[in-house]
Amino acid sequence: MASAPSPASELPTFKGRPGWEFTDISALHLADYRPVTAEDPAAEPVAPLWVLDRAATVPDGVIVMPIGEAIRDHGELLRRHLGSLIAEGDDVFVALNGAGYRDGAFVYVPRGVALESPISLTSVQAVAGTLLNQRTLIVVEDGAQAEVWEQYLSAQEDLDGVVNVVTELIVGQNAHLRYVCGQGLSEKGWIFGAQRAEVGRDGRLDWVALGFGSARGHVRMQTRLGGQGADARVTGAYATHGRQHIDFDTTQEHAAENTTSDLAFRGVLQDRSSAVWKGNIIVDPGAQKTDAFQESRNLLLSKRAHADAIPGLEIQANDVRCTHAAAIAQVDPEQLFYLRSHGLPEPVAKRLVIEGFLAALVERFEQGPVREVLAGTLERRLALVLGV
Repeated sequence: MASAPSPASELPTFKGRPGWEFTDISALHLADYRPVTAEDPAAEPVAPLWVLDRAATVPDGVIVMPIGEAIRDHGELLRRHLGSLIAEGDDVFVALNGAGYRDGAFVYVPRGVALESPISLTSVQAVAGTLLNQRTLIVVEDGAQAEVWEQYLSAQEDLDGVVNVVTELIVGQNAHLRYVCGQGLSEKGWIFGAQRAEVGRDGRLDWVALGFGSARGHVRMQTRLGGQGADARVTGAYATHGRQHIDFDTTQEHAAENTTSDLAFRGVLQDRSSAVWKGNIIVDPGAQKTDAFQESRNLLLSKRAHADAIPGLEIQANDVRCTHAAAIAQVDPEQLFYLRSHGLPEPVAKRLVIEGFLAALVERFEQGPVREVLAGTLERRLALVLGV
């Protein structure tokens, strides 16, 4: 068994610590979960969120390997970047992630290299009663381009486990990273995440987050635009049912002039499930000409589903444009009436309304493989949530 956290690193208290006001984890007893080790067996997932048709080709100089091997074989690179965005003292879960064995991956794309195919990363929690510490470090050097898809899955539908994710994304000057991260864990498990990105001058980050599984979870997503001209687009989706609870805490920090960010989250909630999105746009002193937007829209499919959408602004510059929007609503009865008046059965009409609601996220991407894979992933999850 894993030892309980020390008094100095106690678990966050529900409504007792900023960032944890909406997610009660008092039922989590970490001592009941032993850390995963390198000797634990590998396993296939129940069902992946996606399967990429395009096989990755890795040019010379590009590194894609398990984080443990990277520490051994590329120590200098790891010392330079690992932990540069998220310190181990950040919170108790980050500290746990840094103690002992960690699964995960290191992706490094050298200066000026443009990958033609996406890199696919998959982590599977194989054994019930375990704590999986997952660490991902992606470095895209100046002028480089990469696309990385990462998914966290369970080996059984009813696997009770804890997945603890720490992710660092480093995007160099004039570099471009598209990072798609999704979790389809067992709905009896827990997920905690600390994810942070740093975007350099004229760099671009396209970040997608999909939250489908787990019984309860809390994920922080922080983006810092550190160089002039940096741009970040963050897209999130969640679809919950039963008594699931999803909590996303996002930050868009503008630390330089002429930076832009655009964040959009959409959620579909069925049964007695609940979700929280808490977003904050931070404009640092001197970050003039900032252009930032954030929105969260939620569609409740039952009277007992619940969502909170809480945007926030912290602006310390006087020449900026920062806006936000939030909405929580039931399925529009007028839309249902219109579709039913044209001969569609109510279940079909309802699904069309929901698909249209989620289509706004998919349309944020250009026509092609990315849009097709995301649309298929959302369609499969929606079918599960609706039970059709």
